Amino acid sequence: MAVNLPGPGKAQRMRLRVEVSGVVQGVGFRPYIYREAVKRSLKGWVLNNRQGVVMEVEGSALSVDQFLAELKQCSLRLARINDIRCTVIDTAGDHKFIIRESGSEGDGVPRIPADVAVCPSCREDILSPHNRRHQYPFTNCTDCGPRYTIIQGVPYDRKETTMSGFAMCEECEEEYHNPLNRRFHAQPNACPQCGPQAALCDSKGETVPGHWREKTLALLKAGHILAVKGLGGFHLACDAKNPEAVQTLRYRKGRPARPFAVMCRDEALVRRYCSVDEKEAELLDSPEAPIVVLRRRPGSILPKGLAPKAGTLGVMLPYTPLHHLLFDQDLEMLVMTSGNETGLPLAKDTQEALRDLGTVADFFLTHNRPIHKRCDDSLLQVIQKVPHLLRRSRGYVPASIPVPVPNNSAQVFAAGGDLKNSFCFLKDGHAYPGPHIGDLAYAETRRVHLEAAGELAEMLQVEPTIVAFDCHPGYHSAALAAKKPGTHETVWHHHAHLASCMGENYLTGPVIGVICDGTGYGRDGTIWGGEVLSGDYLDFEREFHLEPVPLPGGEAAVRHPWRMAVSWLWQSTGEEGVTLAKALFADKEREIDLLSTMLKRKVNSPMASSCGRLYDAAAALLGICRENTYDGQAPMELAEAALGHERGTYPFTIEGKTISCSTLMHSLAEDFLRGKDAGMIAAAFEATIVEMFAAAVERVRQKNGLDRVVLSGGSFQNPYLLTALRTRLQAAGFQVYTQRQVPANDGGLALGQALVAAWRRTV
Repeated sequence: MAVNLPGPGKAQRMRLRVEVSGVVQGVGFRPYIYREAVKRSLKGWVLNNRQGVVMEVEGSALSVDQFLAELKQCSLRLARINDIRCTVIDTAGDHKFIIRESGSEGDGVPRIPADVAVCPSCREDILSPHNRRHQYPFTNCTDCGPRYTIIQGVPYDRKETTMSGFAMCEECEEEYHNPLNRRFHAQPNACPQCGPQAALCDSKGETVPGHWREKTLALLKAGHILAVKGLGGFHLACDAKNPEAVQTLRYRKGRPARPFAVMCRDEALVRRYCSVDEKEAELLDSPEAPIVVLRRRPGSILPKGLAPKAGTLGVMLPYTPLHHLLFDQDLEMLVMTSGNETGLPLAKDTQEALRDLGTVADFFLTHNRPIHKRCDDSLLQVIQKVPHLLRRSRGYVPASIPVPVPNNSAQVFAAGGDLKNSFCFLKDGHAYPGPHIGDLAYAETRRVHLEAAGELAEMLQVEPTIVAFDCHPGYHSAALAAKKPGTHETVWHHHAHLASCMGENYLTGPVIGVICDGTGYGRDGTIWGGEVLSGDYLDFEREFHLEPVPLPGGEAAVRHPWRMAVSWLWQSTGEEGVTLAKALFADKEREIDLLSTMLKRKVNSPMASSCGRLYDAAAALLGICRENTYDGQAPMELAEAALGHERGTYPFTIEGKTISCSTLMHSLAEDFLRGKDAGMIAAAFEATIVEMFAAAVERVRQKNGLDRVVLSGGSFQNPYLLTALRTRLQAAGFQVYTQRQVPANDGGLALGQALVAAWRRTV
């Protein structure tokens, strides 16, 4: 970003062409340039192009110097400058500074802005009775409002958004064209006279008479469930402090235990029920406005149905004007969960919502501003004051992440995994992860995957010549990607995790990778998930792994952790272990006999070396969780039970490349049957897992001298496991890297796939 000028005298007149790339469209950058140029009596022009923003400024060399110094320190709330390129050109003798219409020149990647939470000024507008936008749910300005979800083409101008169908009134036009107004070129600018309108209807699509806000508040207070159209799709909403409404929503959505996210009226209310540190407060009120996982205050009185068996709560603040209007003095907290049937894509259109959510929602609060791109809420947690994304979507997509690639690297598309699917594009040293898509087991979700990938490719103007996907022969993501044109590159699941963490930390060269998750297809055809690898982007070696154990019934063992417990006990001591299992699960004696036969005969019992399945088994052995109704339930509930207990450890051994766990699991069961506290046993179990992996990592260093370690995989969403292993390794002299900008779970796989493919096909 070198912008020093060659040296004419400070009073001498000069003209400079300045090209700025980064997030500089849709963030008020051109009016900012206009103000700074006029302030210094500079002449010339500024416009958006496909690469970013380009301008020509003319005036005294001193004024131009001052202008560039300001530009380098740009303090705009939403702008992010990646590069500034300056060229001295001939003077033109302009008499004023103007903002030109957008141009199409430039061959770079357009920087598309993400959706932005409502700013304080617009919030004040909708709450002020004397403002012409009082209680207008689509109020926005250059500092806030919809971006990515309404964009249909580039460059980012109103005619290329879903607002193109709304002609501005005279007052809005004046704001839009006045460079000194905060709504100058705010592409979604609108007011009650000329903009989109909200409407309330019943589950048959019939309009509910009366003012939409008054009726909506009354219905929510009466315990009804509403589908609410937001920025990137629908939410299902109900009064979060009404236990009956919460349970009704759980029943209708078929979601018995997975925690619901809530939206609170303001930060003061959040603090009443949750502990909030400085970083968490900053994130709640940030332009991205994600859901933040917070620790609940002891004794806080909220329905248990919001987050059963969890000591945390996913919380967000209202991030659109419409959301702010869903609260009053009496209604202060809403469940706001994704508006989709289990497994199906997020509903974004009213007719789609009526079709998919008609048996869940009683009423539908909708509007006539079209959503062009679905985009679910982002989710993160703060661990030791550092934010870690668990789901990267609204507010973050389509922002890029700089990553290391070889010179002349080709453009890449990576399909991601089947669960928590998100794809990724790679171009010119930047990765562009797509929005959260979901579970590709469903045809509708696969359609959305293809649709979203096509739209983002067009928007970013990428034409991938390399297509990367998982090696699993049964993955839907792989089947979809295999149909795309280009050179195909298959990437092993856990290699992709390793590369993903390397990439976002801008690492090159060999590292040690501790990759812990539930399921990933391994090179030997078994299920991996408790891996200590060494490698780089090109290849990897499996150094150590958790002891493989059969999954009796395959997917049934994933859904029912008690089956994993039986398998571990059978593997540890054979018939003695089966007897121990019957003592632990007295109501499952017949099923245990059947499982024992399956295990002996190796019928429908694939082998797995999975950390997630090990956690499942421990949770079942300790009576904490016997059924997974959502991904990661048993590990989450075990980790919750372990909090606050002393962290002792159990003995373990490493034999060859195998980290043996049989003795550990047998000891857990015996301690529990002796009456030892389940939380204390769970705490010692987790501490032992940390010691196991630390010991294996140390052996890798002794073998090859590596001292950089990356931690990836869904198991590292567990704050204790992440912090304890990182601390343990750092104390032993290792440099430890974790995932923050993309999820450690399968939502981050595509980034790793893209990098592996880029390096293999270039080097």
